[in-house]
Amino acid sequence: MCELLGMSANVPTDICFSFSGLLERGGNTGPHKDGWGITFYEGKGCRTFKDPLPSCESEIAKLVKHYPIKSCSVISHIRQGNRGEVCLENTHPFTRELWGKEITYAHNGQLSGYDDLKPEFYQPVGDTDSELAYCWILDEIRKKFTEKPKDMAPVFRYAAQLAPQLKAKGVFNMLLTDGEYVLAYCTNNLHWITRRAPFGKASLIDADVIIDFQKETTPNDVVTVIATRPLTEDEDWHKIEEGDFKLFKLGELI
Repeated sequence: MCELLGMSANVPTDICFSFSGLLERGGNTGPHKDGWGITFYEGKGCRTFKDPLPSCESEIAKLVKHYPIKSCSVISHIRQGNRGEVCLENTHPFTRELWGKEITYAHNGQLSGYDDLKPEFYQPVGDTDSELAYCWILDEIRKKFTEKPKDMAPVFRYAAQLAPQLKAKGVFNMLLTDGEYVLAYCTNNLHWITRRAPFGKASLIDADVIIDFQKETTPNDVVTVIATRPLTEDEDWHKIEEGDFKLFKLGELI
């Protein structure tokens, strides 16, 4: 299956350290060699980098690894394809517009028996079960909320309420963001950690990289990282329980 990486922070923060560990799992320390992608939010916009090549070999991934783009919300994905061919249109994350906001999504898992998912407004570009599920979620949100709410938190909580219908069709681990909120829904494997002062050092599991967060942060920084499997070997990660979700805003669990 695939692996997910997300970040929610209260100040623009780069994700180079965590991404350096994730990309190694894309064909080197892990089997997820069927493409990768990452989306950074900056103001009202977002920028996405994707490549159907393994992340451990991708020149674009190397650029992102060494390019400290600072963002408060990030979603990344490395793919082990099971539905749909290996190509750019089937590479996560997927982004669609909703009420004038860019909504980004990535999925880890595999679904079956999803012929009843028939979105009307949003249509998949590729042929993965993941993108079809995303279009269905957005369609259901449009039906529930006839206009944009003042606060998007209820929208994300509703997306979490929809997720069990997809979990019933297989494995459905999801990250979803609008650049302000980051939703993490777990079927079987999703972890998170919040880093705040006093900051310490951390070592990646998949690469020989150590960072001293105290030198990279201020005392007021709050940064939450979400990953399919813990990325560091010397920190205490929290596992999300099956069928549960966590909603973050500006680094804080809400």
